[in-house]
Amino acid sequence: MKTKIIILLTITLSFSNCKKDKTVKGFWIVKSVMVGDEIMTPNSRWMKFNSDFTQQSGNGWFQHSIGTWNFNQNSQELSIKNTNGLTDQNEPFKVSFDTNKMIWKRIEEGQNVKVTLEKTNQLPKTYGDKLLGLWKLEKSNGNGIFFDESVQNNEYLFLRWDKRFLINSSNGRIRGIYNVHGHKPEIQFIPYNDKIKRSFWKVEYNDKQISLRLLNSDSLVVKIFTRIHEFPGN
Repeated sequence: MKTKIIILLTITLSFSNCKKDKTVKGFWIVKSVMVGDEIMTPNSRWMKFNSDFTQQSGNGWFQHSIGTWNFNQNSQELSIKNTNGLTDQNEPFKVSFDTNKMIWKRIEEGQNVKVTLEKTNQLPKTYGDKLLGLWKLEKSNGNGIFFDESVQNNEYLFLRWDKRFLINSSNGRIRGIYNVHGHKPEIQFIPYNDKIKRSFWKVEYNDKQISLRLLNSDSLVVKIFTRIHEFPGN
């Protein structure tokens, strides 16, 4: 008799957990976006659906949208409204659930769109979030726009949260703004000095190091930096 009660309780709890998981409410990260046959997954996009039917979304540490949501249980359709954004002219998403995943489907501009989301409990990092901070130049291959091939002790790259950068090198101090690509690990530097052209770099991450490879160049230019927490002396 005791065994039957335990089995019944286990089944009841399992059913309860499955039912609980099958809800829009919660914190989700976008794992993939398919538009037709093309993969268009944004970097570290997340959405949070609150129990009061408000919602927030962003990429990495940056929240850029707020609004409301509504889920029709009968039709399994999800409507999302961003009060600080553009009106969604498309039909609601058709929603299905698979364990800790939520899948959205609809047609946009004649193409099938499929979004797969997964439950999470913390903000993901974008490529740009990983780059924030102070980096000391350790190795240099090729004479790039900012750094020569020889490495000096006081050469560094400082990437601020407000999308401004500071470079200190043997060529002097260079300031400007930077942009990180939303879908791939690439960074663009736009110096305030109009005599220095903007440049595009592919980023590779390795623990506490980053490697920048110049893209808009006919020759190989690679700069390797190590994270530091104090500005090096002159």
